[in-house]
Amino acid sequence: MSAPAYEPITGRYLRVDLLGKPHRVYVEEAGEGVPLLCLHTAGSDSRQWRGVMNDPGILSRFRVIAFDLPWHGKSSPPAGWHEDTEYRLTSRDYADVILGVADALGLDRPVAMGCSIGGRIVLHLALDHPERFGAVIGLQSGGHVAPYYDTQWLHRPDVHGEVSAAVVSGLIGPAASDEDRWETLWHYMQGGPGVFKGDLYFYKVDGDIRGRLSEIDTAWCPVHLLTGEYDYSCTPDDTRAAAASIRGSEAVIMPGIGHFPMSEDPEGFLRHLRPVLERILSERRP
Repeated sequence: MSAPAYEPITGRYLRVDLLGKPHRVYVEEAGEGVPLLCLHTAGSDSRQWRGVMNDPGILSRFRVIAFDLPWHGKSSPPAGWHEDTEYRLTSRDYADVILGVADALGLDRPVAMGCSIGGRIVLHLALDHPERFGAVIGLQSGGHVAPYYDTQWLHRPDVHGEVSAAVVSGLIGPAASDEDRWETLWHYMQGGPGVFKGDLYFYKVDGDIRGRLSEIDTAWCPVHLLTGEYDYSCTPDDTRAAAASIRGSEAVIMPGIGHFPMSEDPEGFLRHLRPVLERILSERRP
């Protein structure tokens, strides 16, 4: 009998108080070295980072950590959520959750990498908490997005959860294999009622940071931006505009890739990520 073919990823629950309430947050990690804290997209969960968390070269120098936000994936809502709570993600709560998890894990100036809403919040972190992070990497990252569909459809009892996957399906680039495309969409099909809609409150309303991007000091917290060319939510021009506002940052546009680089085309994304991580290591302050 052959030995079990385990991946290097380990997962467990972190007990931590967030936003004044006790939570059990599901955390996965692999590798050792500089902490690399990965933030998933709206309505999905940490499974999106499987490619990064299985890359031997990255794991030899980075402790890659991904967690499910409360209400997402294996992280349940706080007790009493059913009574009078509408899930709605704000900029302040989002940042406080990330900082709370980083503190609970004892992370020293981690690199924060996020996609979509995660790509937006890392800009907030670089602006408001630069001393806490060694660098940030924004995927599909821009200062704002103009609403372009009715989010009320994402929380209706007469509409199946597959509508969330339908909404994002056109954001996946042509380089994605069927396997990676459908795994990315499966995560959206499994989201809890109203969670995707609640995340989009941050993305489309509360998280608009256009007017403050120029205040980011990349001497304190370097900013790296990577965006797939096939994205009409955060377009390449949106990312270029953000980079133009953040002195010392630059935007790399990834050919053939859409809104979910790390899950829709893991190897294609890694080819663009590895040079960024090399640069971060070479420039990291002791």
